[in-house]
Amino acid sequence: MAVVLVAGMAAGTINTVVGSGTLITFPTLLAFGVPPVTANVSNTIGLVPGVGSGIVGYRRELGGQRARAIRLGTGSVAGGVVGAVLLLVLPADAFQEIVPALILAGLVLVVLQPRVSAWVSARHEGAEGEFGPWWVWLAVFATGVYGGYFGAAQGVILMGILGIGIADTLQRLNGLKNVLAGLVNGVAGVIFIFVADVDWTVVALIAAGAIVGGQLGATVGRRLSPLVLRVVIVVVGLVALAAFLLN
Repeated sequence: MAVVLVAGMAAGTINTVVGSGTLITFPTLLAFGVPPVTANVSNTIGLVPGVGSGIVGYRRELGGQRARAIRLGTGSVAGGVVGAVLLLVLPADAFQEIVPALILAGLVLVVLQPRVSAWVSARHEGAEGEFGPWWVWLAVFATGVYGGYFGAAQGVILMGILGIGIADTLQRLNGLKNVLAGLVNGVAGVIFIFVADVDWTVVALIAAGAIVGGQLGATVGRRLSPLVLRVVIVVVGLVALAAFLLN
């Protein structure tokens, strides 16, 4: 229980700063024998309060973004619903086969995050207006589908989309990223509560840790070495990947 609580705290911090906290909590739950789909469902619900905590921490950066958050948020909500439904209707065996590829994709995104950020910054001057071009909404929707299904490194993907498409500072876009990711987790979590097998002890532990982590991410987390965060994420993710492949 203590390990899951700490993992939730780490995930809450990382989600607020980078957006890959699932790569900490999900492998931790698997290590303690929680079935993959139950672990994914419980993790999604548990991380919602942490995302909310991070949003509160970024409230200054979110000033004046209400209309933007509402418009793009519709894409996140719709995508989250589709992703959650896919998780529930596809066989559990399919999820177990897909997860290693999703973990690997998430790890690659985390490793490439500095290059992605540099690439986004270099092209940020070409971003458009308050809402960005038409493709931004579609890309946010597609990311929501991914987030509703699994969600590791969802924040990295969102920052790439928002940074390229919308003319605003990256700190403000990071605050918006937290809102969009929170909507995906939130709508998927509501669906899971009613129709999925949820481990409520896991949910409570991750939620408690993630709330603290969200505040850490909005304050202390901004000063942490990005390299250290990425190394931790990659090591835990590789352990999870090895466990899946050796099973």
